[in-house]
Amino acid sequence: MRFDAGQHLRMDQRMKLAPRMIQSMEILQMPHLALEERIEQELASNPTLELRDPGEDRQTVEAEQKQVDRDTKDRERELVVSDDAQRNNADDFERLSNLSEEYGESWDANTYETGEGLASRSRNRNTDGERDRKLDALANTAAPSLSLYDQLIAQWHLVETDQKTARSGEFLIAYIDADGYLRVDEQTLLDQAPPDITCEDLQAALELLQRSLEPPGLAARNLRECLLLQIDARKRLNPKIDLESARKLVSNHLGEIEANRLPKIVDATGLSIDQIKNAVHDLRQFQPHPGRLLTDDSPRTINPDAIVEYDDELDQYIARLTSGRLPALQINRSYERMLKEKRVDKKARDFINNNVRSARWLIDAIQQRTSTLLRVIQVVLEAQREYFDQGPAALRPLPMTTVADQLGIHVATVSRAVNEKYLQTPRGIVALRMFFSGGTETDSGDAMSWTAIQAKLQQIIDEEDQSKPLSDDQLVVKLKEQGIEIARRT
Repeated sequence: MRFDAGQHLRMDQRMKLAPRMIQSMEILQMPHLALEERIEQELASNPTLELRDPGEDRQTVEAEQKQVDRDTKDRERELVVSDDAQRNNADDFERLSNLSEEYGESWDANTYETGEGLASRSRNRNTDGERDRKLDALANTAAPSLSLYDQLIAQWHLVETDQKTARSGEFLIAYIDADGYLRVDEQTLLDQAPPDITCEDLQAALELLQRSLEPPGLAARNLRECLLLQIDARKRLNPKIDLESARKLVSNHLGEIEANRLPKIVDATGLSIDQIKNAVHDLRQFQPHPGRLLTDDSPRTINPDAIVEYDDELDQYIARLTSGRLPALQINRSYERMLKEKRVDKKARDFINNNVRSARWLIDAIQQRTSTLLRVIQVVLEAQREYFDQGPAALRPLPMTTVADQLGIHVATVSRAVNEKYLQTPRGIVALRMFFSGGTETDSGDAMSWTAIQAKLQQIIDEEDQSKPLSDDQLVVKLKEQGIEIARRT
């Protein structure tokens, strides 16, 4: 084998996003509560950033706001370079360069907010005897919880097994429901499994899953198997514990236990009533829904990002953002004056300058988020007018590319703008992303979203004879009578 060393010259064009631009995207993507938390962290860590005095001169505030609006409008397309092949992208790259120059390379370094950057800033502050309050705030912020699937996959990857069994286990984990059960029948699993995975492979993987996953009882196919798996796990931890009576009741008399027919169990097993009661007491220590132990079932509070109302005079729906509850921010004027004073030493001036840049960037990013979100919502209100007048059955397909083309922004910007955003409408609180579902055409040629079709289907089911529910084929016929033609399996 021969190795040669050589030099090659190659020209290519690349776009590198500065950390500040990435953070601008994050601000745009944040829901209302997350943005409030981010502002609180910045107020705690940046001494040049402060709340605006409510009693400040209104004309001054309005003048500053108009200036911010003009600056935001000029920079609205800085986040994403246009990919239109028919126009020259030189202007876009010039805006990227200007953004980096405006906020300075000292804060746009690649180590900003990385482990190295945070460690460096922490060391600088620690030498002055001051705690890094931003790091403290981040340390006290709860980490986002992983889904049940992600947690089970992480556990499964720690199990030593052959490649085929590992793939079979990953396939089965995808079918484990929120309770931790694998309720899908064997034939369905075989139909959906990759061609090279057999029934024996799935059975071997299932047995290993049931022995390996924590908490015990996961991947059970029914309540009986779930409890037996937990009994076996308890016996492995403490072989001296007596759970034979509990095992006998679960194996043969689970229905009688659920119905509390203890005398019938006495006649069938020969156990005394006290023995049965003790066994039932032992069973109460087990978890019938082990999957719930790995997820948080507490209801999530939803704060709408915008309120949609009908205007009688204009005969249209209008939206107003709820960002008025966000604290009004401004840069401390004392620090701005210190930047202009020559008597301030260079180290202090650099510290103030960096923090002023960070504060100005945050204010601009929030204003840009507000502008982009409001523009996207206005387009949605115009395109989905029939939904607000008639309900979910009138929802139309609305691709994000259509909204992006109409607003002159990238489709990724639209996707970030609608992420985890909610609207308070006359028809309740709904997710903004709901309005961007796909769909199909009816026999009359009208476009109808999948959400609207689901609403039609739900209406048919609600009106059917509950004693004689319609079959899937009959539901297909009912939908076809309304001009909606879909397959039975759909």
